[in-house]
Amino acid sequence: MHALLRLMRFAKPYRRNAILALVMMICMVIADIAIPRLVQRIVDQGVGRQDMAVIANTSLLMIGVSVIEAFLGIGNSLLAVRVARYLGADLRSALFRKIQTLSFGNLDRFQTGQLMVRLTSDVVHVQMLVLMFLRVFTRAPLLMVGSILSMIMISRELALIMAVLLPIVFGLITLFATKAQPLFLRVQQRLDKLNTVLQENLAGVRVVKAFARAAHENARFERANVDLMSQSVQVLQLLSLLMPTITLLINLGTVAVLWVGSRHVLTRPFTVGQLMAFVNYMLQLGFPFMMLGNMIGQFSAAGASADRIQEVMQSRPDVQDRPEARPLPELLGGPPRGRVAFEHVTFSYDGDSHEPVLKDISLVAEPGETVAILGATGSGKSTLIHLIPRFYDVTEGRITIDGVDVRDTTLDSLRTQIGIALQEAVLFSGTIRDNIRYGRPEATDEEVVAAAKAAQAHEFILSLPEGYDTLVGQRGVNLSGGQKQRLAIARALLVRPRVLILDDSTSAVDVETEAKLEAALHEMLMTRAAGNTTVFVIAQRVSTVLNADKIVVLDQGQIAAVGRHAQLLATSPIYREIYDSQLGNGGINNG
Repeated sequence: MHALLRLMRFAKPYRRNAILALVMMICMVIADIAIPRLVQRIVDQGVGRQDMAVIANTSLLMIGVSVIEAFLGIGNSLLAVRVARYLGADLRSALFRKIQTLSFGNLDRFQTGQLMVRLTSDVVHVQMLVLMFLRVFTRAPLLMVGSILSMIMISRELALIMAVLLPIVFGLITLFATKAQPLFLRVQQRLDKLNTVLQENLAGVRVVKAFARAAHENARFERANVDLMSQSVQVLQLLSLLMPTITLLINLGTVAVLWVGSRHVLTRPFTVGQLMAFVNYMLQLGFPFMMLGNMIGQFSAAGASADRIQEVMQSRPDVQDRPEARPLPELLGGPPRGRVAFEHVTFSYDGDSHEPVLKDISLVAEPGETVAILGATGSGKSTLIHLIPRFYDVTEGRITIDGVDVRDTTLDSLRTQIGIALQEAVLFSGTIRDNIRYGRPEATDEEVVAAAKAAQAHEFILSLPEGYDTLVGQRGVNLSGGQKQRLAIARALLVRPRVLILDDSTSAVDVETEAKLEAALHEMLMTRAAGNTTVFVIAQRVSTVLNADKIVVLDQGQIAAVGRHAQLLATSPIYREIYDSQLGNGGINNG
Protein backbone atom coordinates (compact mmCIF):
# COMPACT_ATOMS: atom_id res chain seq x y z
CA MET A 1 0.00 0.00 0.00
CA HIS A 2 2.82 2.37 0.89
CA ALA A 3 4.54 1.69 -2.44
CA LEU A 4 1.30 2.44 -4.32
CA LEU A 5 0.85 5.74 -2.52
CA ARG A 6 4.42 6.74 -3.36
CA LEU A 7 3.82 6.03 -7.04
CA MET A 8 0.75 8.24 -7.04
CA ARG A 9 3.05 11.25 -7.25
CA PHE A 10 3.14 10.54 -10.97
CA ALA A 11 -0.54 11.55 -11.13
CA LYS A 12 0.22 15.05 -9.83
CA PRO A 13 0.67 16.70 -13.28
CA TYR A 14 -2.77 15.42 -14.25
CA ARG A 15 -4.62 16.23 -11.04
CA ARG A 16 -7.04 18.64 -12.80
CA ASN A 17 -8.28 15.91 -15.11
CA ALA A 18 -8.39 13.48 -12.18
CA ILE A 19 -10.40 15.90 -10.03
CA LEU A 20 -12.80 16.62 -12.91
CA ALA A 21 -13.26 12.88 -13.44
CA LEU A 22 -14.05 12.46 -9.73
CA VAL A 23 -16.54 15.35 -9.82
CA MET A 24 -18.29 13.69 -12.75
CA MET A 25 -18.33 10.44 -10.82
CA ILE A 26 -19.91 12.16 -7.79
CA CYS A 27 -22.60 13.60 -10.06
CA MET A 28 -23.23 10.13 -11.48
CA VAL A 29 -23.65 8.71 -7.97
CA ILE A 30 -26.15 11.48 -7.13
CA ALA A 31 -28.09 10.50 -10.25
CA ASP A 32 -27.96 6.83 -9.23
CA ILE A 33 -29.29 7.67 -5.77
CA ALA A 34 -32.11 9.77 -7.24
CA ILE A 35 -33.51 7.05 -9.53
CA PRO A 36 -35.11 4.80 -6.82
CA ARG A 37 -36.77 7.86 -5.26
CA LEU A 38 -38.27 8.73 -8.65
CA VAL A 39 -39.51 5.15 -8.98
CA GLN A 40 -41.13 5.45 -5.54
CA ARG A 41 -42.86 8.64 -6.69
CA ILE A 42 -44.25 6.96 -9.81
CA VAL A 43 -45.59 4.01 -7.80
CA ASP A 44 -47.01 5.90 -4.81
CA GLN A 45 -48.14 9.19 -6.36
CA GLY A 46 -48.69 8.12 -9.96
CA VAL A 47 -49.94 4.53 -10.00
CA GLY A 48 -51.39 4.62 -6.49
CA ARG A 49 -53.40 7.78 -7.19
CA GLN A 50 -53.87 7.04 -10.90
CA ASP A 51 -52.25 10.38 -11.77
CA MET A 52 -50.90 10.10 -15.32
CA ALA A 53 -49.36 13.57 -15.17
CA VAL A 54 -47.11 12.51 -12.28
CA ILE A 55 -46.19 9.31 -14.14
CA ALA A 56 -45.36 11.19 -17.37
CA ASN A 57 -43.45 14.03 -15.73
CA THR A 58 -41.48 11.73 -13.45
CA SER A 59 -40.70 9.38 -16.34
CA LEU A 60 -39.37 12.30 -18.41
CA LEU A 61 -37.30 13.40 -15.43
CA MET A 62 -35.87 9.87 -15.11
CA ILE A 63 -34.99 9.88 -18.81
CA GLY A 64 -33.28 13.26 -18.43
CA VAL A 65 -31.30 12.08 -15.40
CA SER A 66 -30.26 8.92 -17.26
CA VAL A 67 -29.10 10.89 -20.32
CA ILE A 68 -27.08 13.29 -18.15
CA GLU A 69 -25.59 10.31 -16.29
CA ALA A 70 -24.60 8.71 -19.61
CA PHE A 71 -22.74 11.86 -20.72
CA LEU A 72 -21.09 12.11 -17.31
CA GLY A 73 -20.01 8.49 -17.63
CA ILE A 74 -18.48 9.12 -21.06
CA GLY A 75 -16.65 12.20 -19.79
CA ASN A 76 -15.43 10.36 -16.71
CA SER A 77 -14.15 7.45 -18.81
CA LEU A 78 -12.30 9.70 -21.24
CA LEU A 79 -10.60 11.66 -18.46
CA ALA A 80 -9.81 8.55 -16.42
CA VAL A 81 -8.22 6.83 -19.42
CA ARG A 82 -6.22 9.97 -20.17
CA VAL A 83 -4.90 10.25 -16.61
CA ALA A 84 -4.09 6.52 -16.38
CA ARG A 85 -2.32 6.42 -19.76
CA TYR A 86 -0.22 9.51 -19.08
CA LEU A 87 0.64 8.28 -15.59
CA GLY A 88 1.66 4.91 -17.02
CA ALA A 89 3.83 6.56 -19.66
CA ASP A 90 5.52 8.84 -17.09
CA LEU A 91 6.07 5.96 -14.69
CA ARG A 92 7.56 3.81 -17.43
CA SER A 93 9.84 6.65 -18.52
CA ALA A 94 10.97 7.31 -14.94
CA LEU A 95 11.66 3.62 -14.42
CA PHE A 96 13.63 3.44 -17.67
CA ARG A 97 15.65 6.53 -16.72
CA LYS A 98 16.34 5.00 -13.31
CA ILE A 99 17.64 1.83 -14.95
CA GLN A 100 20.02 3.97 -17.02
CA THR A 101 21.53 5.32 -13.79
CA LEU A 102 22.17 1.89 -12.30
CA SER A 103 25.74 0.68 -12.26
CA PHE A 104 27.00 -2.67 -13.47
CA GLY A 105 26.71 -4.04 -9.94
CA ASN A 106 23.00 -3.20 -9.75
CA LEU A 107 22.36 -4.66 -13.18
CA ASP A 108 24.18 -7.82 -12.16
CA ARG A 109 21.53 -8.29 -9.47
CA PHE A 110 18.51 -7.44 -11.68
CA GLN A 111 18.09 -9.86 -14.54
CA THR A 112 17.07 -8.51 -17.93
CA GLY A 113 13.81 -10.45 -17.88
CA GLN A 114 12.89 -9.02 -14.47
CA LEU A 115 13.47 -5.45 -15.60
CA MET A 116 11.38 -6.02 -18.73
CA VAL A 117 8.45 -7.29 -16.66
CA ARG A 118 8.70 -4.27 -14.36
CA LEU A 119 8.69 -1.91 -17.36
CA THR A 120 5.68 -3.61 -18.95
CA SER A 121 3.38 -5.81 -16.90
CA ASP A 122 4.00 -4.16 -13.51
CA VAL A 123 3.47 -0.65 -14.88
CA VAL A 124 0.25 -1.80 -16.59
CA HIS A 125 -1.08 -3.12 -13.27
CA VAL A 126 -0.50 0.22 -11.55
CA GLN A 127 -1.94 2.06 -14.54
CA MET A 128 -5.09 -0.10 -14.51
CA LEU A 129 -5.57 0.50 -10.79
CA VAL A 130 -5.55 4.28 -11.38
CA LEU A 131 -8.08 3.83 -14.17
CA MET A 132 -10.30 1.66 -11.98
CA PHE A 133 -9.97 4.10 -9.09
CA LEU A 134 -11.25 7.02 -11.16
CA ARG A 135 -14.03 4.97 -12.74
CA VAL A 136 -15.09 2.31 -10.26
CA PHE A 137 -13.29 2.37 -6.94
CA THR A 138 -14.45 5.91 -6.17
CA ARG A 139 -17.99 5.19 -7.29
CA ALA A 140 -18.34 2.10 -5.09
CA PRO A 141 -17.94 3.73 -1.64
CA LEU A 142 -19.93 6.82 -2.63
CA LEU A 143 -22.79 4.70 -3.95
CA MET A 144 -22.56 2.53 -0.85
CA VAL A 145 -22.80 5.48 1.53
CA GLY A 146 -25.60 7.10 -0.48
CA SER A 147 -27.60 3.86 -0.62
CA ILE A 148 -27.21 3.19 3.11
CA LEU A 149 -28.30 6.71 4.06
CA SER A 150 -31.29 6.49 1.70
CA MET A 151 -32.33 3.13 3.20
CA ILE A 152 -32.11 4.54 6.72
CA MET A 153 -34.30 7.46 5.67
CA ILE A 154 -36.90 5.06 4.26
CA SER A 155 -36.96 2.52 7.12
CA ARG A 156 -34.61 2.20 10.06
CA GLU A 157 -35.98 -1.23 10.91
CA LEU A 158 -35.25 -2.64 7.46
CA ALA A 159 -31.84 -0.94 7.54
CA LEU A 160 -30.97 -3.10 10.58
CA ILE A 161 -30.85 -6.07 8.22
CA MET A 162 -28.01 -4.34 6.38
CA ALA A 163 -26.31 -3.61 9.72
CA VAL A 164 -25.91 -7.37 10.11
CA LEU A 165 -24.97 -8.01 6.47
CA LEU A 166 -22.38 -5.27 5.92
CA PRO A 167 -19.75 -6.39 8.49
CA ILE A 168 -19.84 -9.92 7.06
CA VAL A 169 -19.29 -8.68 3.49
CA PHE A 170 -16.54 -6.23 4.52
CA GLY A 171 -14.84 -8.98 6.51
CA LEU A 172 -14.89 -11.28 3.50
CA ILE A 173 -13.42 -8.61 1.20
CA THR A 174 -10.66 -7.81 3.71
CA LEU A 175 -9.84 -11.51 4.14
CA PHE A 176 -9.63 -12.11 0.41
CA ALA A 177 -7.50 -8.98 -0.12
CA THR A 178 -5.05 -10.14 2.54
CA LYS A 179 -4.77 -13.58 0.96
CA ALA A 180 -4.59 -12.34 -2.64
CA GLN A 181 -1.68 -9.87 -2.61
CA PRO A 182 1.07 -12.39 -1.73
CA LEU A 183 -0.30 -14.69 -4.41
CA PHE A 184 -0.16 -11.92 -7.01
CA LEU A 185 3.43 -11.19 -5.98
CA ARG A 186 4.29 -14.83 -6.67
CA VAL A 187 2.52 -14.59 -10.04
CA GLN A 188 4.74 -11.66 -11.03
CA GLN A 189 7.82 -13.55 -9.84
CA ARG A 190 6.81 -16.52 -12.00
CA LEU A 191 6.31 -14.10 -14.88
CA ASP A 192 9.85 -12.79 -14.25
CA LYS A 193 11.17 -16.33 -14.57
CA LEU A 194 9.18 -17.03 -17.73
CA ASN A 195 10.31 -13.79 -19.33
CA THR A 196 13.94 -14.51 -18.46
CA VAL A 197 13.73 -17.95 -20.09
CA LEU A 198 12.08 -16.42 -23.15
CA GLN A 199 14.63 -13.59 -23.42
CA GLU A 200 17.58 -15.97 -23.09
CA ASN A 201 16.13 -18.35 -25.64
CA LEU A 202 15.43 -15.69 -28.24
CA ALA A 203 18.85 -14.09 -27.75
CA GLY A 204 20.60 -17.46 -28.07
CA VAL A 205 18.32 -19.14 -30.58
CA ARG A 206 21.23 -19.84 -32.95
CA VAL A 207 23.14 -21.63 -30.21
CA VAL A 208 20.04 -23.65 -29.38
CA LYS A 209 19.70 -24.76 -32.99
CA ALA A 210 23.43 -25.39 -33.40
CA PHE A 211 23.46 -27.81 -30.47
CA ALA A 212 20.04 -29.32 -31.26
CA ARG A 213 18.76 -28.31 -27.82
CA ALA A 214 15.26 -27.31 -28.87
CA ALA A 215 13.72 -30.13 -26.80
CA HIS A 216 15.65 -29.00 -23.72
CA GLU A 217 14.56 -25.38 -24.22
CA ASN A 218 10.96 -26.47 -24.80
CA ALA A 219 11.00 -28.37 -21.51
CA ARG A 220 12.62 -25.41 -19.72
CA PHE A 221 10.00 -23.01 -21.06
CA GLU A 222 7.22 -25.48 -20.29
CA ARG A 223 8.29 -25.70 -16.65
CA ALA A 224 8.28 -21.91 -16.29
CA ASN A 225 4.97 -21.69 -18.16
CA VAL A 226 3.31 -24.35 -15.98
CA ASP A 227 4.61 -22.64 -12.82
CA LEU A 228 3.06 -19.37 -13.97
CA MET A 229 -0.19 -21.06 -14.93
CA SER A 230 -0.44 -22.94 -11.63
CA GLN A 231 0.14 -19.79 -9.60
CA SER A 232 -2.33 -17.81 -11.71
CA VAL A 233 -4.98 -20.54 -11.34
CA GLN A 234 -4.47 -20.49 -7.58
CA VAL A 235 -5.16 -16.75 -7.51
CA LEU A 236 -8.21 -17.05 -9.75
CA GLN A 237 -9.59 -19.91 -7.68
CA LEU A 238 -9.36 -17.77 -4.58
CA LEU A 239 -11.03 -14.78 -6.25
CA SER A 240 -13.69 -16.99 -7.85
CA LEU A 241 -15.03 -17.78 -4.37
CA LEU A 242 -15.49 -14.12 -3.47
CA MET A 243 -18.06 -12.98 -6.02
CA PRO A 244 -20.54 -15.88 -5.59
CA THR A 245 -20.29 -15.51 -1.80
CA ILE A 246 -21.07 -11.78 -1.96
CA THR A 247 -23.93 -12.45 -4.39
CA LEU A 248 -25.37 -15.07 -2.06
CA LEU A 249 -25.25 -12.71 0.92
CA ILE A 250 -26.88 -9.88 -1.04
CA ASN A 251 -29.63 -12.19 -2.29
CA LEU A 252 -30.27 -13.48 1.22
CA GLY A 253 -30.50 -9.90 2.45
CA THR A 254 -32.90 -9.01 -0.37
CA VAL A 255 -35.17 -11.94 0.53
CA ALA A 256 -35.13 -10.85 4.18
CA VAL A 257 -35.99 -7.26 3.20
CA LEU A 258 -38.86 -8.40 0.96
CA TRP A 259 -40.23 -10.65 3.71
CA VAL A 260 -40.09 -8.02 6.46
CA GLY A 261 -41.01 -5.17 4.10
CA SER A 262 -44.10 -6.98 2.79
CA ARG A 263 -45.36 -7.40 6.36
CA HIS A 264 -44.79 -3.67 6.93
CA VAL A 265 -46.84 -2.85 3.82
CA LEU A 266 -49.73 -4.95 5.15
CA THR A 267 -49.63 -3.83 8.78
CA ARG A 268 -48.10 -0.34 8.83
CA PRO A 269 -48.21 2.94 6.93
CA PHE A 270 -45.45 1.68 4.65
CA THR A 271 -46.06 2.00 0.92
CA VAL A 272 -45.24 -0.32 -1.95
CA GLY A 273 -43.21 2.50 -3.49
CA GLN A 274 -41.08 2.74 -0.35
CA LEU A 275 -40.50 -1.02 -0.40
CA MET A 276 -39.50 -0.88 -4.09
CA ALA A 277 -37.17 2.05 -3.43
CA PHE A 278 -35.59 0.20 -0.48
CA VAL A 279 -35.06 -2.94 -2.56
CA ASN A 280 -33.58 -0.85 -5.39
CA TYR A 281 -31.16 0.78 -2.95
CA MET A 282 -30.26 -2.64 -1.63
CA LEU A 283 -29.53 -3.85 -5.15
CA GLN A 284 -27.52 -0.67 -5.69
CA LEU A 285 -25.64 -1.51 -2.51
CA GLY A 286 -24.86 -4.92 -3.94
CA PHE A 287 -23.30 -3.28 -6.99
CA PRO A 288 -20.50 -1.55 -5.00
CA PHE A 289 -19.76 -4.83 -3.25
CA MET A 290 -19.49 -6.55 -6.62
CA MET A 291 -17.18 -3.78 -7.82
CA LEU A 292 -15.05 -4.04 -4.70
CA GLY A 293 -14.86 -7.79 -5.17
CA ASN A 294 -13.63 -7.31 -8.72
CA MET A 295 -11.20 -4.66 -7.53
CA ILE A 296 -9.57 -7.01 -5.04
CA GLY A 297 -7.68 -8.78 -7.78
CA GLN A 298 -6.65 -5.54 -9.47
CA PHE A 299 -5.70 -3.89 -6.19
CA SER A 300 -3.66 -6.88 -5.04
CA ALA A 301 -1.87 -7.15 -8.39
CA ALA A 302 -1.14 -3.41 -8.43
CA GLY A 303 0.13 -3.53 -4.85
CA ALA A 304 2.54 -6.35 -5.66
CA SER A 305 3.66 -4.59 -8.85
CA ALA A 306 4.16 -1.28 -7.02
CA ASP A 307 6.47 -3.02 -4.54
CA ARG A 308 8.51 -4.43 -7.43
CA ILE A 309 8.69 -1.06 -9.20
CA GLN A 310 9.74 0.67 -5.99
CA GLU A 311 12.46 -1.96 -5.54
CA VAL A 312 14.05 -0.63 -8.72
CA MET A 313 13.22 3.05 -8.14
CA GLN A 314 14.75 2.98 -4.66
CA SER A 315 17.88 1.12 -5.74
CA ARG A 316 20.92 3.21 -5.03
CA PRO A 317 23.51 3.01 -7.81
CA ASP A 318 26.67 1.34 -6.54
CA VAL A 319 28.65 3.87 -8.56
CA GLN A 320 27.56 7.51 -8.59
CA ASP A 321 28.93 11.04 -8.50
CA ARG A 322 30.22 12.33 -5.20
CA PRO A 323 28.51 15.54 -4.01
CA GLU A 324 31.70 17.53 -4.60
CA ALA A 325 32.52 15.88 -7.97
CA ARG A 326 33.50 18.20 -10.83
CA PRO A 327 34.12 17.67 -14.55
CA LEU A 328 37.53 16.17 -15.29
CA PRO A 329 38.79 19.04 -17.54
CA GLU A 330 37.81 21.50 -14.82
CA LEU A 331 39.78 19.58 -12.20
CA LEU A 332 42.79 19.36 -14.50
CA GLY A 333 42.55 22.91 -15.79
CA GLY A 334 42.34 21.65 -19.38
CA PRO A 335 42.00 18.49 -21.48
CA PRO A 336 43.42 15.33 -19.87
CA ARG A 337 46.71 13.95 -21.17
CA GLY A 338 45.76 10.35 -20.52
CA ARG A 339 48.10 9.15 -17.76
CA VAL A 340 46.30 6.30 -15.97
CA ALA A 341 47.60 5.00 -12.67
CA PHE A 342 46.40 2.08 -10.53
CA GLU A 343 47.55 2.61 -6.95
CA HIS A 344 47.33 -0.51 -4.76
CA VAL A 345 43.93 -1.40 -6.23
CA THR A 346 41.96 -4.25 -4.71
CA PHE A 347 38.50 -5.16 -5.93
CA SER A 348 35.76 -7.59 -4.94
CA TYR A 349 32.34 -7.77 -6.59
CA ASP A 350 30.65 -7.97 -3.20
CA GLY A 351 32.78 -5.58 -1.22
CA ASP A 352 34.73 -7.21 1.59
CA SER A 353 32.44 -10.24 1.87
CA HIS A 354 34.09 -12.29 -0.90
CA GLU A 355 37.56 -13.16 -2.12
CA PRO A 356 39.00 -10.21 -4.10
CA VAL A 357 39.11 -10.56 -7.87
CA LEU A 358 42.04 -8.12 -8.04
CA LYS A 359 44.67 -7.82 -5.32
CA ASP A 360 47.00 -4.88 -4.72
CA ILE A 361 47.35 -3.82 -8.37
CA SER A 362 49.83 -0.99 -8.98
CA LEU A 363 50.33 0.02 -12.60
CA VAL A 364 51.01 3.21 -14.59
CA ALA A 365 50.14 3.83 -18.24
CA GLU A 366 51.84 6.98 -19.52
CA PRO A 367 50.12 9.23 -22.10
CA GLY A 368 50.23 7.64 -25.54
CA GLU A 369 51.36 4.24 -24.31
CA THR A 370 49.80 1.00 -25.45
CA VAL A 371 49.39 -1.31 -22.48
CA ALA A 372 48.52 -4.93 -23.20
CA ILE A 373 46.96 -7.16 -20.54
CA LEU A 374 47.39 -10.93 -20.78
CA GLY A 375 46.35 -13.73 -18.50
CA ALA A 376 44.34 -16.89 -18.19
CA THR A 377 40.56 -16.87 -18.17
CA GLY A 378 39.38 -15.57 -14.80
CA SER A 379 42.61 -13.76 -14.01
CA GLY A 380 40.76 -10.40 -13.79
CA LYS A 381 41.70 -8.79 -17.11
CA SER A 382 38.26 -7.38 -17.99
CA THR A 383 37.55 -6.46 -14.39
CA LEU A 384 40.76 -4.40 -14.32
CA ILE A 385 39.86 -2.21 -17.29
CA HIS A 386 36.20 -1.92 -16.18
CA LEU A 387 37.45 0.01 -13.15
CA ILE A 388 38.86 2.84 -15.29
CA PRO A 389 35.48 4.20 -16.52
CA ARG A 390 33.98 3.31 -13.10
CA PHE A 391 31.70 0.54 -14.26
CA TYR A 392 32.61 -0.65 -10.77
CA ASP A 393 34.40 1.19 -7.97
CA VAL A 394 37.57 -0.10 -6.38
CA THR A 395 37.27 -1.78 -2.98
CA GLU A 396 40.65 -0.48 -1.86
CA GLY A 397 43.24 1.87 -3.35
CA ARG A 398 42.48 4.28 -6.16
CA ILE A 399 42.70 4.87 -9.91
CA THR A 400 43.81 8.27 -11.21
CA ILE A 401 43.84 10.02 -14.56
CA ASP A 402 46.57 12.65 -14.67
CA GLY A 403 46.68 12.47 -10.88
CA VAL A 404 42.93 12.96 -10.32
CA ASP A 405 41.07 10.16 -8.56
CA VAL A 406 38.36 8.99 -10.96
CA ARG A 407 35.89 9.11 -8.05
CA ASP A 408 36.44 12.86 -7.69
CA THR A 409 35.16 13.65 -11.19
CA THR A 410 31.69 13.34 -12.68
CA LEU A 411 30.86 10.08 -14.41
CA ASP A 412 29.79 11.76 -17.67
CA SER A 413 32.96 13.83 -17.98
CA LEU A 414 35.08 10.76 -17.18
CA ARG A 415 33.40 8.46 -19.65
CA THR A 416 33.41 11.00 -22.48
CA GLN A 417 37.21 10.81 -22.32
CA ILE A 418 37.17 7.03 -22.68
CA GLY A 419 36.40 4.94 -25.75
CA ILE A 420 35.66 1.26 -25.24
CA ALA A 421 35.11 -1.70 -27.56
CA LEU A 422 34.09 -4.97 -25.96
CA GLN A 423 34.50 -8.54 -27.16
CA GLU A 424 30.74 -8.87 -27.54
CA ALA A 425 30.03 -6.00 -29.88
CA VAL A 426 26.55 -4.61 -29.19
CA LEU A 427 24.90 -2.84 -32.12
CA PHE A 428 21.58 -1.03 -32.15
CA SER A 429 18.73 -0.86 -34.62
CA GLY A 430 19.51 1.75 -37.26
CA THR A 431 22.07 2.30 -39.97
CA ILE A 432 25.77 1.48 -39.82
CA ARG A 433 26.45 5.22 -39.86
CA ASP A 434 24.19 5.72 -36.83
CA ASN A 435 25.94 2.92 -34.94
CA ILE A 436 29.40 4.38 -35.55
CA ARG A 437 28.10 7.83 -34.52
CA TYR A 438 26.45 6.47 -31.37
CA GLY A 439 28.94 8.04 -28.95
CA ARG A 440 29.26 11.27 -30.91
CA PRO A 441 26.08 12.05 -32.90
CA GLU A 442 27.42 15.38 -34.21
CA ALA A 443 30.37 13.77 -36.04
CA THR A 444 30.65 14.54 -39.76
CA ASP A 445 30.46 11.89 -42.48
CA GLU A 446 34.17 12.39 -43.14
CA GLU A 447 34.99 11.62 -39.50
CA VAL A 448 32.77 8.53 -39.60
CA VAL A 449 34.60 7.26 -42.70
CA ALA A 450 38.01 7.98 -41.14
CA ALA A 451 37.11 6.00 -38.02
CA ALA A 452 35.77 3.14 -40.15
CA LYS A 453 38.97 3.09 -42.21
CA ALA A 454 41.12 2.96 -39.09
CA ALA A 455 38.99 0.09 -37.80
CA GLN A 456 39.39 -1.74 -41.14
CA ALA A 457 35.61 -1.57 -41.63
CA HIS A 458 35.40 0.80 -44.59
CA GLU A 459 35.84 -1.80 -47.33
CA PHE A 460 33.23 -4.25 -46.09
CA ILE A 461 30.80 -1.38 -45.42
CA LEU A 462 31.09 -0.23 -49.05
CA SER A 463 30.41 -3.80 -50.20
CA LEU A 464 27.02 -3.76 -48.48
CA PRO A 465 23.92 -2.87 -50.57
CA GLU A 466 23.40 0.57 -49.00
CA GLY A 467 26.93 1.21 -47.75
CA TYR A 468 26.96 3.31 -44.61
CA ASP A 469 23.15 3.58 -44.81
CA THR A 470 22.69 -0.19 -44.57
CA LEU A 471 20.27 -1.05 -41.79
CA VAL A 472 21.71 -3.19 -39.03
CA GLY A 473 19.49 -6.14 -38.16
CA GLN A 474 18.49 -6.96 -34.60
CA ARG A 475 21.74 -7.21 -32.57
CA GLY A 476 23.66 -7.03 -35.87
CA VAL A 477 22.34 -10.37 -37.11
CA ASN A 478 23.15 -9.51 -40.74
CA LEU A 479 26.85 -8.95 -39.93
CA SER A 480 29.63 -11.37 -39.04
CA GLY A 481 31.30 -11.35 -35.64
CA GLY A 482 34.43 -9.72 -37.02
CA GLN A 483 32.43 -7.06 -38.83
CA LYS A 484 30.53 -6.18 -35.66
CA GLN A 485 33.76 -5.94 -33.70
CA ARG A 486 35.30 -3.58 -36.25
CA LEU A 487 32.19 -1.37 -36.14
CA ALA A 488 32.47 -1.29 -32.35
CA ILE A 489 36.12 -0.21 -32.63
CA ALA A 490 35.16 2.51 -35.12
CA ARG A 491 32.49 3.71 -32.69
CA ALA A 492 35.09 3.89 -29.90
CA LEU A 493 37.59 5.75 -32.09
CA LEU A 494 35.07 8.34 -33.24
CA VAL A 495 34.68 9.81 -29.75
CA ARG A 496 38.37 10.85 -29.89
CA PRO A 497 39.14 9.30 -26.51
CA ARG A 498 42.12 10.10 -24.32
CA VAL A 499 41.91 6.52 -23.08
CA LEU A 500 40.98 3.74 -25.49
CA ILE A 501 40.03 0.32 -24.13
CA LEU A 502 39.95 -2.68 -26.45
CA ASP A 503 38.60 -5.60 -24.42
CA ASP A 504 39.48 -8.59 -26.60
CA SER A 505 37.67 -6.69 -29.33
CA THR A 506 39.50 -8.37 -32.22
CA SER A 507 38.88 -11.98 -31.18
CA ALA A 508 36.66 -12.58 -34.23
CA VAL A 509 38.99 -10.79 -36.67
CA ASP A 510 41.46 -12.75 -38.81
CA VAL A 511 45.21 -12.29 -38.21
CA GLU A 512 45.84 -10.33 -41.43
CA THR A 513 43.03 -7.87 -40.75
CA GLU A 514 44.15 -7.59 -37.14
CA ALA A 515 47.66 -6.60 -38.25
CA LYS A 516 46.25 -3.93 -40.58
CA LEU A 517 43.99 -2.72 -37.81
CA GLU A 518 46.89 -2.43 -35.38
CA ALA A 519 48.96 -0.43 -37.87
CA ALA A 520 46.04 1.86 -38.76
CA LEU A 521 45.20 2.47 -35.10
CA HIS A 522 48.82 3.31 -34.32
CA GLU A 523 48.97 5.79 -37.20
CA MET A 524 45.61 7.37 -36.36
CA LEU A 525 46.26 7.73 -32.64
CA MET A 526 49.82 8.95 -32.95
CA THR A 527 49.11 11.64 -35.56
CA ARG A 528 46.24 13.42 -33.87
CA ALA A 529 47.02 17.09 -33.37
CA ALA A 530 45.20 17.08 -30.05
CA GLY A 531 47.65 14.65 -28.52
CA ASN A 532 48.19 10.96 -28.02
CA THR A 533 45.74 8.36 -26.78
CA THR A 534 46.54 5.87 -24.05
CA VAL A 535 45.44 2.40 -25.16
CA PHE A 536 44.61 -0.63 -23.03
CA VAL A 537 44.39 -3.86 -24.98
CA ILE A 538 43.11 -7.14 -23.61
CA ALA A 539 43.98 -9.98 -25.94
CA GLN A 540 44.04 -13.73 -26.04
CA ARG A 541 46.51 -13.80 -28.95
CA VAL A 542 50.13 -12.93 -28.18
CA SER A 543 50.53 -11.66 -31.74
CA THR A 544 48.19 -8.81 -30.87
CA VAL A 545 50.47 -7.43 -28.15
CA LEU A 546 54.00 -8.03 -29.43
CA ASN A 547 54.53 -4.33 -30.19
CA ALA A 548 52.87 -3.00 -27.03
CA ASP A 549 54.85 -0.48 -24.99
CA LYS A 550 54.03 -2.40 -21.85
CA ILE A 551 52.68 -5.92 -21.38
CA VAL A 552 51.02 -6.76 -18.06
CA VAL A 553 50.67 -10.43 -17.16
CA LEU A 554 47.88 -11.14 -14.66
CA ASP A 555 47.68 -14.33 -12.65
CA GLN A 556 44.83 -14.97 -10.20
CA GLY A 557 44.08 -11.27 -9.81
CA GLN A 558 47.67 -10.16 -9.27
CA ILE A 559 50.34 -8.72 -11.53
CA ALA A 560 52.79 -11.51 -12.25
CA ALA A 561 55.03 -9.54 -14.61
CA VAL A 562 55.30 -6.21 -16.46
CA GLY A 563 57.58 -5.37 -19.38
CA ARG A 564 58.08 -5.47 -23.13
CA HIS A 565 57.90 -8.63 -25.20
CA ALA A 566 61.60 -9.48 -25.26
CA GLN A 567 62.02 -8.74 -21.56
CA LEU A 568 59.08 -10.92 -20.55
CA LEU A 569 60.26 -13.82 -22.67
CA ALA A 570 63.45 -13.82 -20.66
CA THR A 571 61.97 -13.21 -17.20
CA SER A 572 58.33 -14.39 -17.03
CA PRO A 573 57.58 -18.16 -17.12
CA ILE A 574 53.84 -17.44 -17.51
CA TYR A 575 54.35 -15.15 -20.50
CA ARG A 576 56.84 -17.54 -22.07
CA GLU A 577 54.37 -20.42 -21.68
CA ILE A 578 51.64 -18.40 -23.40
CA TYR A 579 54.02 -17.41 -26.18
CA ASP A 580 55.27 -20.97 -26.71
CA SER A 581 51.75 -22.34 -26.89
CA GLN A 582 50.80 -19.88 -29.64
CA LEU A 583 53.82 -18.81 -31.67
CA GLY A 584 56.48 -21.46 -31.43
CA ASN A 585 59.64 -22.12 -29.43
CA GLY A 586 59.72 -18.84 -27.57
CA GLY A 587 63.10 -17.74 -28.81
CA ILE A 588 63.78 -14.05 -28.42
CA ASN A 589 64.74 -13.81 -32.05
CA ASN A 590 61.18 -14.75 -32.94
CA GLY A 591 59.98 -11.64 -31.21
